[in-house]
Amino acid sequence: MAEVALRNVIKRYDDVEAVRSISLDIPDNEFVVLVGPSGCGKSTTLRMIAGLEEVSAGDIYIGGAIVNDLPPKDRDIAMVFQNYALYPHMSAFENMSFGLKLRKFSKDEIKKRVDHAARILDITELLDRKPKALSGGQRQRVAMGRAIVRNPKVFLFDEPLSNLDAKLRVQMRTEIKRVHQMVKTTTVYVTHDQVEAMTLADRVVVMNGGVIEQIASPQDLYHHPRTRFVAGFIGSPAMNLIRCRLEQNGVGLRVRISDAISLPVPAPLSARYQALTGKELIFGLRPEHITEPRRSDRDQQSEFTATLDVVEPMGMETMVYFTVDGQEVCGRVEPGSAKGPGEAMPLYADMNRMHLIDPQTGLVL
Repeated sequence: MAEVALRNVIKRYDDVEAVRSISLDIPDNEFVVLVGPSGCGKSTTLRMIAGLEEVSAGDIYIGGAIVNDLPPKDRDIAMVFQNYALYPHMSAFENMSFGLKLRKFSKDEIKKRVDHAARILDITELLDRKPKALSGGQRQRVAMGRAIVRNPKVFLFDEPLSNLDAKLRVQMRTEIKRVHQMVKTTTVYVTHDQVEAMTLADRVVVMNGGVIEQIASPQDLYHHPRTRFVAGFIGSPAMNLIRCRLEQNGVGLRVRISDAISLPVPAPLSARYQALTGKELIFGLRPEHITEPRRSDRDQQSEFTATLDVVEPMGMETMVYFTVDGQEVCGRVEPGSAKGPGEAMPLYADMNRMHLIDPQTGLVL
């Protein structure tokens, strides 16, 4: 087991910087997920850690030692790929044991390690089958088993669930988390799926345009984003981001989001935002904080009425979409509380969960 550290790591392809001077510390045994949109540099970063891409500048440490010039086979890492990368002519046992055979492990040790990994992954009954006789989820388990038997310092996962259907992805997320709790190896996992990132990670690294936007625990990332990008990227549906102006209202402040709607800033937040009075800002509020009026002790000044454009029943909740000053807004309401599109609906904004964002810098204020 080992910690992983990146120090001012840069990756250039000709004149293009795919990764722009990123630094990151991953302690021993931690499960870190790199997440971001396509082209943000997350897979390139993983491949540099693995040794599959050369570092243009900066240093990568594994277990305290610089590994920039070490080939992948000498870094003591194991990688699980998106396409499984199993040998079709070999059984599951042979696929899992192949790397150990190359390293001249004894037959008894190989069998012991493969049997142990198979029990962890619940594939003991599948070891004699070839990949064509396995489902997608079973193949992914074999690929994970091949990594586990190596007992490496670091596990690297490159979007391992993207080829699976939605139901199987959920099952395999649980499987990967359970395996990490049992094996407790330092893990770096890359995905574009922010739900995967939130459910798997001890800490999430959000990347955008080759830089790190924020590093935080899933809960901290969700409730305290530092930038407009993180606020809009994390969460499904995404946080509502609405143009607004901050107005003085007697001793308090109000957020005006349209001619008809202005919402009160809670007193504890007024001092924090006082200097922003009169400025054009971005108002952020997650869909679950826009609901039908529920609590009897709610602030009635935070209520407003909207004409619904779209109603999406989801079973345990209903998503409602409406327009404010030409901008689409989403709320989460109780099933049956929304009548249908074209209907006016009373709604309530939980302003204690509000965010204000500087449209020029993109920073959450």
